[in-house]
Amino acid sequence: MRGAERANRPGRFMNKIAFLFPGQGSQSTGMGKALAERYPAARRVFEEADEILNFPISRLCFEGPDDELKKTENTQAALLTVSVAAYRVLAENGFQPALVAGHSLGEYSALVAANCLEFQDALRLVRKRGRYMQEAVPEGVGAMAAILKLPAERLDGVLAESAQGEVVSAANLNSPDQVVIAGHRGAVQRAMDLAKAAGARRVVALAVSAPFHCSLMRPAQERLRPDLDATEFKDLSIPLINNWQARLIERGQDAREGLYQQIPNPVRWTDSIREMVQHGIGRFVEAGPGAVLTSLARNITPSLRGVKFGEPADLDNVIELGRKETFA
Repeated sequence: MRGAERANRPGRFMNKIAFLFPGQGSQSTGMGKALAERYPAARRVFEEADEILNFPISRLCFEGPDDELKKTENTQAALLTVSVAAYRVLAENGFQPALVAGHSLGEYSALVAANCLEFQDALRLVRKRGRYMQEAVPEGVGAMAAILKLPAERLDGVLAESAQGEVVSAANLNSPDQVVIAGHRGAVQRAMDLAKAAGARRVVALAVSAPFHCSLMRPAQERLRPDLDATEFKDLSIPLINNWQARLIERGQDAREGLYQQIPNPVRWTDSIREMVQHGIGRFVEAGPGAVLTSLARNITPSLRGVKFGEPADLDNVIELGRKETFA
């Protein structure tokens, strides 16, 4: 039986656990510090990152300052490092997922966990990715906003009416109750106003440095292509559900293409979680800082059980989850 056929068998991962990796927005000063102090496996990841980047990314994670951590080219490398450190601690303690997924930037962390990308290669890629995305749109030209509880059938109409010759589109389809939009600042503002009028419970302008996951990111996509092509992508030892298509992949060439396509296209997170459930996953661990994905997953599929792992104290909850279900 071929890999793709095996991947489509219902219940392939029945009673198994997935690892989810967060993306930009989950960062905070101090992240990863307790892991590095407690676990040698985590400390080694931070030391390796500092050496690879020739820059003290560990100190930026642990101490800030916030304004430097929030710069996209720093944020992406920092989040990848913390997430991989968390994963290495889990692996050292005997926990291995049956399936992985990551939100936007988090897909790089997931591919490191799946032995598709070497950590050093992923770190170099996200450092460039962050810089390319930051430079794709002049400061002040783009914007992003979260729209909460807008009736789903009204989203397309809101976006079409607000464009007026500019770009505005869904960037993150995060849950049935939350969609993030991105594009030109004026169009995003018009979409926020129209969404309120169309019944959205709340709209929130996001403090971001660029309008991610929309067509304005195509220059960044094209700049990243040679870097992706020059990097080795091995076939995955753990299957991944990608952002671009929300489908399960196991080949390195599909992973590379997914990272290329995700830059100007929406993160289909709701569909990704539902696809995960369709394959039999009922439990998950969010590996990295914060608990954004834990909250989203529960909103998408309330029957899912999950815990976060970004601090040493979280390990007890992971162990408890592991007692109830088999990891791999």
